[in-house]
Amino acid sequence: MSVAQIAGLAFTSEDRVRDVLHNFNADGCASLYPRYAGGHPPRFTLAQRREIMKIAKSASADHGLAFRGGARPSAPTSWSPGVVDDISHDALRALLRTESISVQAMKTWKAFCADPDYTVKKARMEHLYAIADGQVIAKDGEPR
Repeated sequence: MSVAQIAGLAFTSEDRVRDVLHNFNADGCASLYPRYAGGHPPRFTLAQRREIMKIAKSASADHGLAFRGGARPSAPTSWSPGVVDDISHDALRALLRTESISVQAMKTWKAFCADPDYTVKKARMEHLYAIADGQVIAKDGEPR
């Protein structure tokens, strides 16, 4: 079958048919599977993303940081010292959106309704994050 006939049957151009044939002759059946790059590589590592989420879910006072208006940081990197070199407001918003976290002003009543076990629960969560990040080895009975 000629290249023109194949192009007619496949509803594509002859150049495309030649490219497919050339790739098949060079790589065999592996050339038939798509090789998608998957878009832009991730900007932040999994550990950086987890640290950003941990900071975003905690009170700014826990980190000695002040937020203007309670909702937005004063500068893109002022709230994330040592986590990432640079992050824009839009990139931060998109990252938080993928984790279903919405940025809202802190309500003052939350600070006064303190859970007596808060520090124990917080320490447990930080320990579990450390296990997930490979910073700590899990003990017997702890999740891997």
